[in-house]
Amino acid sequence: MVITKAIIPAAGLGTRFLPATKAVAKELLPILDKPAIQYIVEEAVASGITTITMILNKHKTALINHFETAPELELILKERDKEKLLQSINKIIRHAEFTYISQGEPLGLGHATLLARHTVAKEYFGILLPDDLIAGGQPGLAQLIAIAQQENASVIAVQEVPIEQTASYGVIAIKKQISPVLYQINGLVEKPKPSQAPSNLAVVGRYVLSHKIFASLEAIAPYAQGELQLTDGIAHMLKNGEKVFAYKIQGHRYDTGNPLGLLKANIGIGLQHPDYGPHIQKLFEKKLIDAIAGNL
Repeated sequence: MVITKAIIPAAGLGTRFLPATKAVAKELLPILDKPAIQYIVEEAVASGITTITMILNKHKTALINHFETAPELELILKERDKEKLLQSINKIIRHAEFTYISQGEPLGLGHATLLARHTVAKEYFGILLPDDLIAGGQPGLAQLIAIAQQENASVIAVQEVPIEQTASYGVIAIKKQISPVLYQINGLVEKPKPSQAPSNLAVVGRYVLSHKIFASLEAIAPYAQGELQLTDGIAHMLKNGEKVFAYKIQGHRYDTGNPLGLLKANIGIGLQHPDYGPHIQKLFEKKLIDAIAGNL
């Protein structure tokens, strides 16, 4: 099984970042010197993905521009011997082919996924949610691809959360534990109350799915109340005999879909950066010393 295609649903309005996102897509808000979405695409490319389909709304043309070449800017940078400033994004552009699909209304992750059906055909494919940044070690999607190839089945990423937080996530029901980090599942519950949660393993924004998810989403679409949820499509696959596994993804997850999460990502990733890290560390050390001195 070779997995080379991925979908990135990025049609959200970014209302939690207003007024900043009145003019700028939330996915383009920066983490250090790169927009948040670039970290997601870099993970996909590092995982062997060569074809990326982005689901956008009509106001996010700047996202398209970011992943296209800029000959005039490149010429200016070349004249100033600053070509390396675009090195990271140009590497992505050379290694991946991008397709863009407009989602007219925010009708759910399942609906966004279904829109990309024709770009996948009868293959396994990845989904990366841009609000979830997985930092450290092996690329997050690559971890799931390895499990999908091992089990010849769909696999979703999970992480442990405090039981009182389950109402904010989709939560898996475990059929069988294969290893300390791998589970076969028999169900998914969307945002259960803590007393009704089947586990404390919450779905995070990485999936490797069989193309059969599209038939399941089409089957349940007429009965969807409001938004068409991807978790409902996966549940339908399970009911129709498809095996689905959950893997405890390794790495630190940042939720960049809210201002505090984006700030934490800037600090956490900044501390690991060879240029910025020492300065941030000194700043924290000074603040700590000042705080201790103030209490003496």
